[in-house]
Amino acid sequence: TYTTDTKSREENKKTIESLHRLSVDINKIRKLKEWVLLQDMAYVKEIAGILQEMGADETTVANILERCPEAILHTPAEVNSQRALWQLVCQNEKQLIRLIEQFPESFFTTEYHDNQKANILFFQELGLKNNIIIRFLTSAPSIFYNPVEKNKNMIETLQRNYLSLGGSDANMKIWILKLLSQNPFILLNASTTIQENLEFLQKNDFTDHEVLQLLSKLKGFIFQLTSTGMQKSMLFSKNVFKCSDQELKQLVLKCPALLYYSVPVLEERLEGLLKEGISIAQIRETPMVLELTTQIVQYRIKKLSALGYDIKSGTLESLNGTKKDFEVNYGKIQSKKERPIFNPVAPVHIED
Repeated sequence: TYTTDTKSREENKKTIESLHRLSVDINKIRKLKEWVLLQDMAYVKEIAGILQEMGADETTVANILERCPEAILHTPAEVNSQRALWQLVCQNEKQLIRLIEQFPESFFTTEYHDNQKANILFFQELGLKNNIIIRFLTSAPSIFYNPVEKNKNMIETLQRNYLSLGGSDANMKIWILKLLSQNPFILLNASTTIQENLEFLQKNDFTDHEVLQLLSKLKGFIFQLTSTGMQKSMLFSKNVFKCSDQELKQLVLKCPALLYYSVPVLEERLEGLLKEGISIAQIRETPMVLELTTQIVQYRIKKLSALGYDIKSGTLESLNGTKKDFEVNYGKIQSKKERPIFNPVAPVHIED
């Protein structure tokens, strides 16, 4: 814990001089985290030395220290321990230094070193590839702060539920690894939440097979929802589409976003579509269009309209999908429009 009482303290001149020698922009640090410069003890030269040993040039070292100045408050022993830890999953030091430059805060969080190490070894044992573990370390570092037992319990809960829903032993490992790689934050949930949400779906007449389907489609995000929120979203959709419980269930299976998004989000997206002249019947036919933000929908409609494609009278399928899916559809419509109509029996005019 470092003091942040800046009024009564002065900047550490030795720290400032050492940073200057490394061409670090001191003003950036003053704006970002001035408290670092007020600490009595800092290891500027030592930390820079470790980074250089790993292959970082002067610019890279300066960049790392400007972005994460608290790096200089860690002892060389702590940083070397992190270095050894991250080397368990990195191919070489060149890759490691590149990661430290991109994600310095993740690397220089040394307080949970033992938990981080135990979790890395557990994930490797589980069968996660090193490049996935690296992605976790950089984009979801908080899952490594958990004691390894907590993460193990969560994995066991997921495995138990997968099997009780009719999943097979043979596919379980692949399912768990896929789910984790899509959404590592599952591990931050409480196992009671998982239980409650699965029970909610079963009470709403989703078969075990359908629940498994939803878990895979929602990439585990279902565990970050609450049964109350899901209930509200489903009720909203039922009223909008004027459908029976069975029809609603089919719509949810087709478009899990109806379960995942809150009522205000669904309301806003629905409103945006209706403003464009799209009917409720069209949306009910292709509910996946509600997965798109209003801005994306407007942009896509504008592009299609420029080709003379009337979205009000056609299907919404052409609006759907990822950016790549849309570009492919758009390209097909465009080439269809540009293709000249060829009449094989028309006479060919040749100039003399």
